[in-house]
Amino acid sequence: MSNSKRITVLMGGISSERDVSLSSAKGVVEALRSLGHTVSTLDAGADLAALVTTLAEQKPDVVFNALHGRFGEDGCIQGVLDWIGVPYTHSGVRASATAMDKAAARAVFISAGLPVAEGKVIAIEDLAKEDPMPAPYVVKPVSEGSSVGVSIVRTGSNIRQEIVKNWHYGPHALVEAFIPGKEITVGVMGDRALTVTDITPTPGAGHDFYDYDAKYTSGGSSHVLPAAIDDAVSKQACAVAVAAHQALGCSGASRSDFRLDDTGRGPARLVLLEVNTQPGMTATSLLPEQAAWCGISYPELCGWLVDQATCRQ
Repeated sequence: MSNSKRITVLMGGISSERDVSLSSAKGVVEALRSLGHTVSTLDAGADLAALVTTLAEQKPDVVFNALHGRFGEDGCIQGVLDWIGVPYTHSGVRASATAMDKAAARAVFISAGLPVAEGKVIAIEDLAKEDPMPAPYVVKPVSEGSSVGVSIVRTGSNIRQEIVKNWHYGPHALVEAFIPGKEITVGVMGDRALTVTDITPTPGAGHDFYDYDAKYTSGGSSHVLPAAIDDAVSKQACAVAVAAHQALGCSGASRSDFRLDDTGRGPARLVLLEVNTQPGMTATSLLPEQAAWCGISYPELCGWLVDQATCRQ
């Protein structure tokens, strides 16, 4: 374990994932204190000047970024920390901004030869007029995390107008072919894939994909790790997760989410959905759960992230 550091844990924030961030930060603070670090917290509001002032007062050696969603995960806070010269955990500006922009991330994955679903960006008002691609397909915000605002349009369903009416995620949407089967995820630490978790929503819980409620509601989904899937597919998922982490230029830890279509008679098809550069960090979140399975305790994971912290000036 490295020497004791002064650490500020950035938490809360102004995104739709504020509560998730506060939950992540609570565990992180306890873990870092248990390792002997001096830990302060900072709820990152919209006032950047106040944030910079508070950081100047706290004088951290490292900022542990426990923010999720916009501002904390999209390169904004990373740019501020680079500007003031404070090392921070997880990915830098470019990787964070690219991963948060699902259309930009798709372009990176495609150029790296990684498997993605057929899809395109559309103007959201066009969705009300006609199906942009054959159903079933998924409509998702271009830049939101935690499956916020994601809908599935199935054959014969009449929800396009409803999606448009309730849309408040900007003028565009990403539409992708719906991939049936399992939802799996792979955590990455540095250049190492941890394992594969099957995060299929609990039957009867009202979730047909791993949406926000399935992620954060008790009993909304079950985590099976390592996933009970073919060994070759598991190895492929781990390799793609590492390749996606590297293609985006991620640092520290990330988590890649996939669909695994094992519903047909042929070989299972693996499709990369997205890379999370700020994975959930509650003790029962997917990344810490995978790390624990690999023999890396929750405090050890938090300490490792601090040791990887850097400033990208």
